[in-house]
Amino acid sequence: MHKELPNIFIFTDKYNNEIFKKKNTNIGIIYRNYNAENRENQLIKIAKECKKSRYQLYISNDIKLAYKYKADGIYIPSYNKAKSFVNLEKKNLKIIGSAHSQEEIRKKIEQKCLGIFLSPLFHIKKSKKFLGIHKFNYLSNSNKVNFFALGGISKNNINKLMLVDIKGFGGIGIFKKKPAS
Repeated sequence: MHKELPNIFIFTDKYNNEIFKKKNTNIGIIYRNYNAENRENQLIKIAKECKKSRYQLYISNDIKLAYKYKADGIYIPSYNKAKSFVNLEKKNLKIIGSAHSQEEIRKKIEQKCLGIFLSPLFHIKKSKKFLGIHKFNYLSNSNKVNFFALGGISKNNINKLMLVDIKGFGGIGIFKKKPAS
């Protein structure tokens, strides 16, 4: 198992061979599909490719699946306030989570998260609220934990990540290959 958290995380809800074509081994895959009928079939493919590509695998909100597919860790979404994740680090599962506010950051620290995705950093379509660079830096500098930027990251603003205090970043859309026009 890798000791360090990756700097780049790709969130996915299904297998996509495009995300495994990157030759960087400092990548983590977060599988977060909760309702699909073929969920485990997708996860089998993803776990196999992660091992082959030497990517770290994190499974969202499901400890049993994380053990079953030998994931590197578990991802706890911001809405999950349970404390049932606190002993996972003793079982070699890294814990990462997401937060949108100081209150949620405190909760993730209580849940023993090694890294927290603070979001949304930039404007996203589904919400009018976003942190922006100054508020993001205020929250990340006020807490002693590894922060990752998430939300609204695109090819147009990726250079602005140098202005925020982060260990790395995660994304969904930025890693999806756009169809040819």
